Amino acid sequence: MDISHFFKLYGEAAKTAAGFFWKSGWAFVFGYSISAMIQAFIPKSRLTQYMGKPGFKSVSLATVFGAASSSCSFAALAAARALVQKGAHFIVAVAFMFASTNLVIELGVLILIFIGWQYLVAEVGGGLILIAVSGILMHLTYPKSWIQEARDKAKHGKSEEEDFDWRQRIRSTEGWNLVGKKFGDDWAMVWEEILIGFTVAGFMAVLVPATFWATIFLADFGDSLPSWLIVLENAAVAPFVAAATFIGSMGNIPLATVLNTNGVLFAGIMGFIYSDLMVPPLVQVNAEYYGWRMALYIAGVMYVSIVITALTLNGTFALIGIVPEGRKAVSQISQFKIDYTFWMNLASAAIVVVMVALRRRHRESRQHHGGHGHGGMDHRGGLSPKRMIAYLCIGILVCGFVAYGLTTFR
Repeated sequence: MDISHFFKLYGEAAKTAAGFFWKSGWAFVFGYSISAMIQAFIPKSRLTQYMGKPGFKSVSLATVFGAASSSCSFAALAAARALVQKGAHFIVAVAFMFASTNLVIELGVLILIFIGWQYLVAEVGGGLILIAVSGILMHLTYPKSWIQEARDKAKHGKSEEEDFDWRQRIRSTEGWNLVGKKFGDDWAMVWEEILIGFTVAGFMAVLVPATFWATIFLADFGDSLPSWLIVLENAAVAPFVAAATFIGSMGNIPLATVLNTNGVLFAGIMGFIYSDLMVPPLVQVNAEYYGWRMALYIAGVMYVSIVITALTLNGTFALIGIVPEGRKAVSQISQFKIDYTFWMNLASAAIVVVMVALRRRHRESRQHHGGHGHGGMDHRGGLSPKRMIAYLCIGILVCGFVAYGLTTFR
């Protein structure tokens, strides 16, 4: 490969990553705006008192609570720990984790944009199946002594108690200032993994050959192996591929698009999407909260639940004839042009301006009353390895744009 060809590919990869950002930016802003309002105006403490037993009502409340929460994987784990601290059953906490990373609004919009309505239907229906399957598995294998040790360990952390009159808050200036704070907090938690995920996806789409994915997911063995075995292999391998990316939450949807483009089966793509809570950094966070034994148990339950759910979805969709067959080309998704995306991004930019102003007013109000401008979940700040990688991605993208300009406009 000569140097000019390398720079051309490098520039194209950076452009593709930027195209992913462009296509989905408005979805993030609208989704997190709605999420911020739900978080600001729904008192959580009134829900947690009903979550002490692993019954249908408790799990349903956790599912609704999770779907109304932030889609950040780290925030999901921190919120689940808070539920355990307040007395929630562990099965209920796991249901919350799955709901808050698979049933949130912004994720659904992103899936619809990138890979289509069938995957959106599968994400919602499969998310409910995933919660039910994990609950059954934990009922069957529930290690009481481990759970008690994990609960005792979780109680050493901090837990926010929150109770308020939502009618009074929604009519107050302070309530809407809090919306701006929640919006900013969500972005503070997710920007790194979104940036890393979209950058990795853009470069994988251009630089990784289709034969690589075909080998991993047996795409070229359709004539020599039974179709059911290939479907099973796709569902079983996909969570490990997701774990190897080290990307959770929203960042894995562009990578799912790359898999879809390269012929990975429906079951494999759904298994990949569902596995955002199994990446090593998140398993490590659970280990910090509950201990390694419990963290690995949760990961094991999640893995088996994900595979069963992916296979169930594949069988159900095949039975009713809506298994997605077409592949969305990455080049089509990452285009820059004046269409609905342009106008939606313009509207979302205005929303961001409003949210930033509300967040600033919240901070000024807290300072005026002698409070602190921070609180809530542990955002795992500082110059962490993930933040260093995020900054590296920014540098890679900037250099890529320069390369694209040099090879395109010379």
